[in-house]
Amino acid sequence: MSDNLFSAIDAKRDDIIALAQDLIRIPTLNPPGENYRLICEYLEKRLSGKGFEVELIRAHGTPGDSEKYPRWNVVARKEGAHKGECVHFNSHIDVVEVGKGWTTDPFGGELKDGKIYGRGACDMKGGLAASIVAAEAFLEIHPDFAGAIEISGTGDEESGGYGGVAYLAEKGFFSPARVQHVIIPEPLHKDRICLGHRGVWWAELETHGHIAHGSMPFLGDCAVRHMGAVMNEMEESLFPALAQKTTEMPVVPEGARQSTMNINSIHGGEPQQDPDFTGLPAPCVPDSCKMVIDRRFLIEENIDDVQQEVKDVLEKVASEREDFKYDLREMHRVLPSMTEKSAPVVETVSKAIEEIMGKVPEYVVSPGTYDQKHIDRIGKLKNCIAYGPGILELAHQPDEYIGVDDMLDSAKVMAQSLTKLLCPK
Repeated sequence: MSDNLFSAIDAKRDDIIALAQDLIRIPTLNPPGENYRLICEYLEKRLSGKGFEVELIRAHGTPGDSEKYPRWNVVARKEGAHKGECVHFNSHIDVVEVGKGWTTDPFGGELKDGKIYGRGACDMKGGLAASIVAAEAFLEIHPDFAGAIEISGTGDEESGGYGGVAYLAEKGFFSPARVQHVIIPEPLHKDRICLGHRGVWWAELETHGHIAHGSMPFLGDCAVRHMGAVMNEMEESLFPALAQKTTEMPVVPEGARQSTMNINSIHGGEPQQDPDFTGLPAPCVPDSCKMVIDRRFLIEENIDDVQQEVKDVLEKVASEREDFKYDLREMHRVLPSMTEKSAPVVETVSKAIEEIMGKVPEYVVSPGTYDQKHIDRIGKLKNCIAYGPGILELAHQPDEYIGVDDMLDSAKVMAQSLTKLLCPK
């Protein structure tokens, strides 16, 4: 039966190429959240034609949701002939900005030398295509399966997932009573199983000053200079301390096995004018400077300690610097998540990789978060992994691509996993 299953997937080579290309050619840029409804309707047509019951669900009131950019999601379910467990494949439909440096059309879906190019090809429309083809091939070979198969396309993963998986989890779509196994086809390489991710804490720091004429800065108080003192203290104490914090989590790449912090942005003084403005700036001492930090932390760390380290930097600067005033505002937090290697979905996918690729899979943890966080924390479902085709380092890069053979191999692993979970002997 496995040979029949794999042959059915190989026979769908042209189909998986066309499917991935179609998905790439729908530019679902986030922000702002374009064409969510269009891609959901495309998936609805495809999956309903294969016997799935399909729902389109708008995440009303979530961050970014508006009449111009509604947050649409699609969930498709196929019931088996007998009672059993449900396997859910969840892929995000949104992609990040294009950026510079492309040599191909970012939304052209060009096929060249066995690779399909385009924004979202790797992250993660190639994985979505692989899961659909895997499920369809499985249904052809095993029409009498037990349980249920679900496939979802969800929005906003690139901006936190609150208009996608988080919303669906709050509505019960990922409750353990409804779904027992979740596979998220993120691009972690076809012979790896991703068990989870590091934690993240985003915060905005603001230093305050006093506005004055730029020719008489001694009558004001420069907020940008205050922020410079904060950055200097971070360089002297915080960054070296973070480099000493390491983890037993199998995070990839190697550099992410320590605590990290990225300075995401700094804005001080006058607002930036529109590109067509041709005048000069006014001579003012800036009375405000804001910095956004992106702190990634390890499962061995406590979120309270993560926050306190930044507060300690600010308090040290305050003790040494006259008239130093600041505000610290949390923007976003996600705790680390990691599924046990003994979890049923991990063991099942691991065996499928061994059978198809002839090697023991590598177990990894993602340096950044993805939608497993919501399935874990909100849905209370622990039996969840990321597994899919694609090279992680290509995500968000120019000339992003997905290999056709990688999609087919991953589809075989997914279909074989369905066989093991939904076709009891």
